Amino acid sequence: MEKYIIDNFNLKDTLLCGQIFRVELIDDYYYVILKDRIIKIKQIGKEIYVDSNNKNNLKEVIYEYFDLNRNYETINNKIIEYNPNIKDIIKDNIGLKIIKQDKFECIISYILSSNNSVNNIKNALDNISKEYGKKIEYDNKTFYLFPSINNLINVKEEDYRRLKCGFRDKYIKQIINNINNKEFDINKIDELNSNTALNYLMNQKGIGLKVASCILLFAYSRFDIFPIDTWVKKYMKEKYNIEEISKIKEYFINNYHEYCGLVIQYIFNYNRNK
Repeated sequence: MEKYIIDNFNLKDTLLCGQIFRVELIDDYYYVILKDRIIKIKQIGKEIYVDSNNKNNLKEVIYEYFDLNRNYETINNKIIEYNPNIKDIIKDNIGLKIIKQDKFECIISYILSSNNSVNNIKNALDNISKEYGKKIEYDNKTFYLFPSINNLINVKEEDYRRLKCGFRDKYIKQIINNINNKEFDINKIDELNSNTALNYLMNQKGIGLKVASCILLFAYSRFDIFPIDTWVKKYMKEKYNIEEISKIKEYFINNYHEYCGLVIQYIFNYNRNK
């Protein structure tokens, strides 16, 4: 078990604010399935306790995954400078970080999120992992890593439907084919500006604006891209009497500039907790 002292980090909010799906709380520890390992983690004040089945570069992996090398305090102060009205929400979200998810798993996760519940998304991801991912025995528990693209190349649409992916089966199959055929490049997105990256993602069937926005925010740390969900719509209606999506977008761009996506996540978490 390793211990890190970390300022301005809220583990619970970061893990449970809707970014990721494969996390469980067991006996005061969160078990999170990363790309290559399982981590067991809990927080007591500023102390973070971490264990894993794979301790190679563990601190580096934790800091990268939870985006702990970024100075959120400076960002939050800049957001308040842009719009002081957000100050109370920022204060309520001190320590929330945007997780840097594995790009491939995040893309599949958010394709699955279309018109779907959190439980159903998690179940489908777990089913795919159990069927095609690597089995990990750790801490007297059994986990499955999410499979690589190569592990899924020969999987058929009907297999995804059997694994509870629903109508999204064809979209998952298609994007895996496109990645395999070099028609879609996950890493190319890093080289694109955010609007171009949005369009590049939305050229893939099954990826609309909201799904593409989530992928860019949660896998590529594009804080200027923001998905708008029912919680945000409710907040904007109650606070500013703004309902139209286009006007909500205009408000966020004008008020929060390059940090729209982070502010959206703060508002989502604030409203949900409230």
